[in-house]
Amino acid sequence: MNHLYFNHKLHITRRHFLRDSQAGIGAVALSLLMNDSAAKADDRPAANPLAPRRPHHRPRAKNVIYLHMAGSPPHLDLFDYKPELVRRNGQDCPQEFLRGRRFAFTSGVPKLLGTPQPFARHGASGAWASAAVPRIAGIADDLAFIKSLTTDQFNHAPAELLLFTGSPQFGRPSMGTWVTYGLGSESQNLPGFIVLVSSGTFPSAGNSIWSNGFLPSVYQGVQCRSQGDPVLFVSNPRGMDRDMRRLSLDALRDLNEMQGAELGNPETQTRIAQYELAFRMQTAVPEVMDISREPRNVLDMYGAQPGGASFNNNCLLARRLVEQGVRFVQLHDWGWDFHGTGPGEDIRQGLTNKCRGMDQAVAALIRDLKARGLLDETLVIWGGEFGRSPFREGRTAGSPNLGRDHHPFCYTLFLAGGGIRPGVSHGNSDELGFDVAENPVTPHDLQATILHLLGIEHTRLTFRFQGRDYRLTDVFGNVVREIVA
Repeated sequence: MNHLYFNHKLHITRRHFLRDSQAGIGAVALSLLMNDSAAKADDRPAANPLAPRRPHHRPRAKNVIYLHMAGSPPHLDLFDYKPELVRRNGQDCPQEFLRGRRFAFTSGVPKLLGTPQPFARHGASGAWASAAVPRIAGIADDLAFIKSLTTDQFNHAPAELLLFTGSPQFGRPSMGTWVTYGLGSESQNLPGFIVLVSSGTFPSAGNSIWSNGFLPSVYQGVQCRSQGDPVLFVSNPRGMDRDMRRLSLDALRDLNEMQGAELGNPETQTRIAQYELAFRMQTAVPEVMDISREPRNVLDMYGAQPGGASFNNNCLLARRLVEQGVRFVQLHDWGWDFHGTGPGEDIRQGLTNKCRGMDQAVAALIRDLKARGLLDETLVIWGGEFGRSPFREGRTAGSPNLGRDHHPFCYTLFLAGGGIRPGVSHGNSDELGFDVAENPVTPHDLQATILHLLGIEHTRLTFRFQGRDYRLTDVFGNVVREIVA
């Protein structure tokens, strides 16, 4: 990416010297420099920093819907069936799987925990799925499973940060930010990156996983709400109508353009763009967020309720947002931390209850996108930040509820649409589900694959900060080509 800000600073420094010198050439030098700056105007970013940009190669997807199950669902009870683990249920965990490892809430020798959920194969692909997700099982041939995800973070916030920003530490730009920075947005009246949160709780890493980090703030995720004002503070203040807001923005734009010409700070251009986008959003956001406009059969398919706030509503909103050209939609649904600390976290009926709405909404989203001809250009990703252990969680081992500990060593997610090969399963875990047995995939590999499908070469999407170039995938990442159509 360009470094116009730094080049501009160099010109500003020279201009100031000539302007402030007593040699009497300041005015002439300033005039020449201004002409030089005008001659280089074509090198500057477009007036709209979210204008669509050319990808590095032919994209397979235009938009992304990332469905994050915050807390991490128990994949061994949903998609990764382990008959040997079921057979050895209740036995001591073999020492070779425990030696040298730390777990979040388990010590000593835990008991193996085979799934209590009944499993079956589905579709022509023969994908395994449990009875907790019957609707997702019904679209198995549209999905690509990765059963060999592995991460080095076993606590929620660092694992979420690594997954969405490429680093377990705070301060890096999020994946959606990188995407909108690299590609811009197809929508002129909505943000390029929108976030929806359900279940009443933020993910453990908070809004850092849709933050702009050190990238210009115009690319950060904008959180929308499915209940109440869709976007906080976007409405006109009391006593100001739309015409007065327009006059105020015109005055602010003129002042910001003067400051931008003087100082060359890219955040000034960002500020102008954000004010203008907010003005357009006042009309566009309420319209797109109003799911009561949908036919009753569509609402029933998703299990959505106009006026409510739910994951089901948010899945329908995600479809409406990509229809309007929003580049990256990120959904977070809390409540998947199945430790077994209560009946709601039991991997038997508790998991079935939690999956009911999610299963309906996710299957509806993929079916709906496919029916509208949008699935081919929309990449859908479903998963958590890590997996769940093949043994009973230590704190709840003696309780009547069955729960699993955090497990970073091997877990499962699935993808659909947007250039993904449907009906495939990539990688595998060992017979007890402890470790990756073949084809390990890291968060950086997943990020590289998502960018690749969007037409971005992950090693070329960089931003210079504090003296070096940064990228989403850090110095890692390989495209998982086996799942690319």
